[in-house]
Amino acid sequence: MNAKTGARKGERVPAESLPVARIVVDVPLAHLDRPFDYSVPSELDVAAVPGCRVRVRFAGQLVDGYLLERAETSEYGKKLAFIEKVVSPEPVLAPEIAALARAIADRYAGGMIDVLRLAVPPRHARAEAAAPGEPPPLPRLSAWVDQSPAEAGTAQPGRSQLPPVPADAWSRYPRGPKYLEALHEGRPAHAVWQALPAEDWPARLAEAAAAVASSGRGVVIVVPDHRDLTRVAEACGALIEGVVTLSADLGPSERYKRWLSVRRGVARVVVGTRATAFAPVRDPGLLVVWDDGDDLHVEQRSPYPNVRDVLVQRAHMTGAALLIGGFARTAEAQLLVETGWAHEIVASRETLRSVAPRVISVGDNEWQDVKDPAARTARLPSIAFDAARFALADSPVLIQVPRRGYVPSLACGQCRGPARCRRCAGPLALPGGTENGLPKPAYCRWCAATEAGFRCPTCGSRKLRGQVIGARRTAEELGRAFPGHPVRTSGADAVLTKVPGTPSLVVATPGAEPVAEGGYGAVLLLDGWALLGRADLRASEEALRRWMTAAGLVRPGNGRVVVIADSSLTPVQALVRWDPVWHAATELAARTELGFPPAVRMATVDGTPDAVNAMLDELRLPPTGEILGPVPLGDDETKERALVRVSRAEGRQLAAVLAEAQAVRTARKEQDLVRIKLDPLEVL
Repeated sequence: MNAKTGARKGERVPAESLPVARIVVDVPLAHLDRPFDYSVPSELDVAAVPGCRVRVRFAGQLVDGYLLERAETSEYGKKLAFIEKVVSPEPVLAPEIAALARAIADRYAGGMIDVLRLAVPPRHARAEAAAPGEPPPLPRLSAWVDQSPAEAGTAQPGRSQLPPVPADAWSRYPRGPKYLEALHEGRPAHAVWQALPAEDWPARLAEAAAAVASSGRGVVIVVPDHRDLTRVAEACGALIEGVVTLSADLGPSERYKRWLSVRRGVARVVVGTRATAFAPVRDPGLLVVWDDGDDLHVEQRSPYPNVRDVLVQRAHMTGAALLIGGFARTAEAQLLVETGWAHEIVASRETLRSVAPRVISVGDNEWQDVKDPAARTARLPSIAFDAARFALADSPVLIQVPRRGYVPSLACGQCRGPARCRRCAGPLALPGGTENGLPKPAYCRWCAATEAGFRCPTCGSRKLRGQVIGARRTAEELGRAFPGHPVRTSGADAVLTKVPGTPSLVVATPGAEPVAEGGYGAVLLLDGWALLGRADLRASEEALRRWMTAAGLVRPGNGRVVVIADSSLTPVQALVRWDPVWHAATELAARTELGFPPAVRMATVDGTPDAVNAMLDELRLPPTGEILGPVPLGDDETKERALVRVSRAEGRQLAAVLAEAQAVRTARKEQDLVRIKLDPLEVL
């Protein structure tokens, strides 16, 4: 027996100081979404630090968990189980990130452990064994061009001097230099930035990051994909030492090693994709999201948080500055501006006119009246064909096509009804290419069966016509229309990052447009109806975002953009005038009138009819609560969707009510799953 503790040999005893550990366990059940108290054994007293990974006995099984804090006493009232093992004494979960995870889980009616899976990568022992290292020196700023004292501001007592800024950079935006000054001084400045056409936006973000990092604070920059990540990382590396990039394609070991360098304070600036919003930088001074309307910013795992909302919440909790940037503007960003939470950074109309491309809209069917056989072959109106031919004299031309593939959608050649498979009623498409010297027959996009003998069930016709022409077919047609010029394609199968500035045709799907050296001479936006005609609340906003992203790659001043869409439509007018702010304000006003996000908080409840109805019956909605539906979910008759909406002021109550209902279901061990999404991108 131990004379000091009174314990028998081999018996575990609690630690003398702070013997209680509050742990969030890795059990993804809604009714268990809370910390549990465990006893810290004396032999683990030193290793069991707040933020470390542990293993505990829960419901008879060993499960992983994170130690949130240690305390002197517990309110449990019974004997506590001991922590079984400290997996690693590395404090991977920072207090700020733990609080953020809890807040995001509450906002989205999810579980904290689900958010922590997004925030903290899996452990790799070899990466943890590496030496912590020392923080790098403050950023070097010699690459910048000095501003005049009037532009940069003069030093004042108690205020640090703003680093020099390129005279043709942020100063093109009236509020730009003042925003950089606020960043350097550590003020919580929130801004929504509309980049000018052909803007070198990675360089602007790097300059904002350097203004913050030079004062010793941390920076988090989140971009949609790896191509944007490469551009921003290169721009930041030219101004700042110690920049770390985080993305899923690094591999588990390398990603964890880099993530640890951020957690240990070795890196002050981190650039990455979606999960980087939770990067544990020390003393965050600036949080940035570029192109917040991109659907890649929405997590595909529960609780489905959006990067913009995560960074807004984090800025509110930490007092960091926030920058939401892009060529277009979402209704959510517009709401932040209209409520006064954020200020807008936009260029004057005079500056915009000096760099904006000439944008021309052409009706969808005008190309059918073209007499030029080459233009008819390429399915281009004369004005688009002439713009491409003129630009090809000394520069590349970008052609954006909404769909990939060859002919991804077919219809009856006589009655125009959708062409469907005889076996499963799936949509038919053409694969392209030949077989035994003949074009390959149509196939079903659902069951992959070949449909050689199509016959329309409505009119009996055996003719097929393309509803939408894909990127590969478009590339073929353009190659015949512009012989002698190389044709490059960029899409899901092979995405190009850059193309040379020599004359060529670049056919890309939305989001896969490569950057051209010196910019494109012309940008052609085909089949606008395919983007605008989607049964989606955000179809108009998304179409304009994709168009502006492509048009932003054109040469400043003398570039041309041709969009094949009806000029009377609001997003087309916004593109022609290059006025995303007007479009966002119009979109927000329309959603406010109709009662759709972001004017209200809305949730989708998906599941089997019985499960959805059972959950809806148990919801204790706040006074403004309203249930729409349920209705069948797409073509799946076994699933239904209901919409639940409340006023923004009661959004927290809605999330709490949905979380409570989900907890009741998991406690009952209901077999039918119900998926809940708050403020989803798709509500229809």
